[in-house]
Amino acid sequence: MSFTEHPDFPAALALAEQLADAAREIARGYFRTPLAVERKGDGSPVTAADREIETEMRRMIRAAFPGHAIRGEEFASEGSGEFTWVLDPIDGTKSFVTGYPLFGSLIALLQGGRPVLGVIEAPALAERWVGCEGRATLFNGRQVRTSACRATEQAVVYTTTAETFDAGERRRFEALSARAALRRFGGDCYLYGMLAGGHCDLVIEVQLKPHDFMAAIPVVEGAGGRISDWRGAPL
Repeated sequence: MSFTEHPDFPAALALAEQLADAAREIARGYFRTPLAVERKGDGSPVTAADREIETEMRRMIRAAFPGHAIRGEEFASEGSGEFTWVLDPIDGTKSFVTGYPLFGSLIALLQGGRPVLGVIEAPALAERWVGCEGRATLFNGRQVRTSACRATEQAVVYTTTAETFDAGERRRFEALSARAALRRFGGDCYLYGMLAGGHCDLVIEVQLKPHDFMAAIPVVEGAGGRISDWRGAPL
């Protein structure tokens, strides 16, 4: 039985949209305002907005599905079971704190470890992609598809930044992107929405954790694309 046939599917989909609504409202309240920025142990930035969004999303999940597990970027994991919500309250915090609007909030629901529902929310732009296993991806309620490009020489290639590549990854990126028609930088999770909508053809990222990419899998796959590692194996 696919997740869309599960009795909890309608409520889970509605909740995912509500979580994105909450993230949008909170993020927009903080965006382009003076913010204190802290550094986590790995050196990445975090703000009150990150924590407030994740706190509210966790509260809403507990209220709707108390038996579901929750994994998030900012706080400890809680619960276990068939269903797990994976949250990134602000993907692209560096963009967020510098007033760059391509940050986003990521919401994924896993069933048995498999992402079956994903939302990419771009609060500053009021844009949202929703992907569900077995269904077409929607962008602001409208169906979207990946591009028809099949040749690297015609492709538009994106990465957030080449600074995160190690030496081997940089060589592979340079070799591939040098053959492309155009390569661009910057975008964080927004790039996966661009990919799903057919506005670019390839996104290459490294050093990602599950909360960074789980939501993107149903979004991209539901639009006709795929997400894999360097060798082509599914994530």
